[in-house]
Amino acid sequence: MEVKEKDSKIDKLGVLKRISGPVVTAVNFDAHMYDVVKVGNEALMGEVIKIQGEETIIQVYEDTSGIRPGEPVVNTGLSLAVELGPGLLTNIYDGIQRPLSVLVDKMGNFIERGVSAPGLPHDKKWEFKPLVKEGDKVIGGSIIGEVQETNIVHKVMVPPNQKGGTVKSIKSGSFTVDDVVCVLEDGTSLTMMQRWPVRVPRPVKEKLNPEIPLITGQRILDGLFPIAKGGTAAIPGPFGSGKTVTQQQLAKWSDAEIVVYIGCGERGNEMTEVLTEFPALVDPKTGKPLMERTVLIANTSNMPVAAREASVYTGITIAEYYRDMGYDVSLMADSTSRWAEAMREISSRLEEMPGEEGYPAYLAARLSEFYERAGLVITLAGGNGSVSVIGAVSPPGGDFSEPVTQNTLRIVKVFWALDAKLSQRRHFPAINWLNSDSLYLDTLHDWYDREVSPEWNTLRSWAMEVLQKEAELQEIVQLVGSDALPETEQITIEVARMIREIFLQQNAYDEVDTFCDMKKQYDIMKSIKLFADLSATAQAAGVTPSQIIGSKAKNELPQIKFIKDYKPELEKIAKEMDEEFNALRAAA
Repeated sequence: MEVKEKDSKIDKLGVLKRISGPVVTAVNFDAHMYDVVKVGNEALMGEVIKIQGEETIIQVYEDTSGIRPGEPVVNTGLSLAVELGPGLLTNIYDGIQRPLSVLVDKMGNFIERGVSAPGLPHDKKWEFKPLVKEGDKVIGGSIIGEVQETNIVHKVMVPPNQKGGTVKSIKSGSFTVDDVVCVLEDGTSLTMMQRWPVRVPRPVKEKLNPEIPLITGQRILDGLFPIAKGGTAAIPGPFGSGKTVTQQQLAKWSDAEIVVYIGCGERGNEMTEVLTEFPALVDPKTGKPLMERTVLIANTSNMPVAAREASVYTGITIAEYYRDMGYDVSLMADSTSRWAEAMREISSRLEEMPGEEGYPAYLAARLSEFYERAGLVITLAGGNGSVSVIGAVSPPGGDFSEPVTQNTLRIVKVFWALDAKLSQRRHFPAINWLNSDSLYLDTLHDWYDREVSPEWNTLRSWAMEVLQKEAELQEIVQLVGSDALPETEQITIEVARMIREIFLQQNAYDEVDTFCDMKKQYDIMKSIKLFADLSATAQAAGVTPSQIIGSKAKNELPQIKFIKDYKPELEKIAKEMDEEFNALRAAA
């Protein structure tokens, strides 16, 4: 079931001529672009990235210290590919799909060079249940059977590049991923495993326009800046602003069935935090470990840059594989800035013409290629699946004008801008509502009308107007104080504060507030709007801003976030507010 990439394997030996960090040059060597090769006496894994006359330039996925000119280079004749099949979930891989648990068993806590390990457990047996029978017609992408992988049902498919045909024989039972489970009339043998080149997008029947939101349970995301299933989003932000916690919340609570998390070039301590915290997270949907529907790819900043560059492709290929089964997949890439830095380093060693800030001229094209592999699709088997890509960006010094952030902003449709000043004020998630944006609002408009409330879109627009008005008024407040504002604007400042503190702030560590469904979000926003409407009526009746701001009933609203059965309490607060404002109007 391997992808056919060459007519025959090439085993001609080459010779190392030049070594420059992870980029080496071989001569007397027959190779094609993106062939995987074994470099030096230790057979370090590498990939052909440039062919120039008689010289073949290779990026090596491991440390090249100690290798020297004259050592042999062997071509495998295959592209960099991942093994796809049962056993992916719960695994933690490095950038080129070597399971870290296997590497630890082989060599302890420090990864040595030249060690390889298969991506799937080839000795483990899985219970295979056929879904087709003898005489059935199958095509590339058809589902022929299933395996209970964890709590996720793994659907065994005909490889997308396979012509298909009529099923001659198929059997049920306990098999390894290498065992033949199905034979077609033309003699094609199918196993539960397939290999796929990471740089080649897996084919689909049709791409659809995303029209359903990816519900995350985070009020600022679902309420103000939603992402669609199959959409793309970026989370740019400086160090310490909460990118990792935000992505963990998305992994834990978003209504995607599979999570692929790529730790791409992050600092070792941050990656350690992810590797220790993710396995401990409980899936709120099943009560079982979240890892049972998660694949982790760990590539720290001290690992070779070439493997970092490959890790993003490895992750998106695994995500596409589960999409082809008909699942909704959420992919987190943390962070694409480190991936771009790896491209910059390799590009400089290749002596390519640099672009802005030294990044390669093809930076925007590579980012586009990656994000374009997201989407809501009709699979080859005829089902629906999606890959939603959420990439974290770590601009140096929080400068959003740098090339990676700007190029990402041009590609993605949702921009969640993290703000260090908000995190310093302990406002989490520290997403700046004035700098963030979502281009899915129009396409999701009907869904919110239908599933939440016909009033929701109007409420959201009202909240954004209040927040934007507050930003304009804050400049005056800082100069002359809030008392100098007109009376109506003093109430605007108070309503904006309520939106910020009651709706936008959310406690990821509180058992109730960590997830907020759309109905509760609507009810909270409606209560704040009720206060604003009552305030406007009271002001018209002559009630002063200080009396309105001093009302007591609204002070109980923030506690609603932390109450599970909140509706009786919310109704009580609404009644108290109404009575309080009636009394204020009567006294005026």
